Amino acid sequence: MPADPVRIRAVLFDLGGTLIDERDFAGWTDLAREVGVEVLPDGLAHAFAEVDEALDREPLALSGTAAMVERWRRILALASGRRVPTETADRFVALRAPGEDHPVSLYSDVRRCLDQLRSERRRLGVVSNSVSEARVRRLLERVGILGYFEPVVSSGTEGVAKPDPEIFRRALSKLSVEPPEALYVGNLVRTDVLAARRAGLHAVWLHRDGTGLGDDPPEITSLLEVPLVVGQLEAPSRTDGPAHR
Repeated sequence: MPADPVRIRAVLFDLGGTLIDERDFAGWTDLAREVGVEVLPDGLAHAFAEVDEALDREPLALSGTAAMVERWRRILALASGRRVPTETADRFVALRAPGEDHPVSLYSDVRRCLDQLRSERRRLGVVSNSVSEARVRRLLERVGILGYFEPVVSSGTEGVAKPDPEIFRRALSKLSVEPPEALYVGNLVRTDVLAARRAGLHAVWLHRDGTGLGDDPPEITSLLEVPLVVGQLEAPSRTDGPAHR
């Protein structure tokens, strides 16, 4: 017997790597040089991806600025092949902050996805491991999509970070939505998808460089697939796609 149909009332999104792209390897290379760390853009790009993958497997017991500093300490150390003190990483992070005028872009599939979900009367929110809610709101405003979202939940403001299920529960509480009525979309397997599922949400992995064929966890390659995922969840008797729960 097919499962009872569900109504997906809310769709929540990760921020970096999902909605916006903040990567600026050439600019970061110059900042690293300012704090005395010599790296190359290609090496920094590889280190960035490798450290994020490692942190997805084994998250830091930190949040907010402390987590960002440690993340960048590891990235700079791996890219440079030398030990990087926390104090150096802290200076690097501070150099990135003033004016927040670094490059940031909206992925090309974002607005169409959000427009479609909003036309279906889905409520939208952001759950991000980030320095503060205020900074997330500024970034969303810069790329012109702040108005789509109701709750904007940041680990730095909340004092709790993904993969702790509590941060998802707080976002849903702000919406008065139950976990089975929500879908979370993120670009990290454990930090985003598996963590959201532990909180009782449906979840899907946005793997922009993948094949879209993975089903453990369920994988998509574009945000344009999110409305289709929602449709599958609301019509579980269909068999033309992976189960996203």
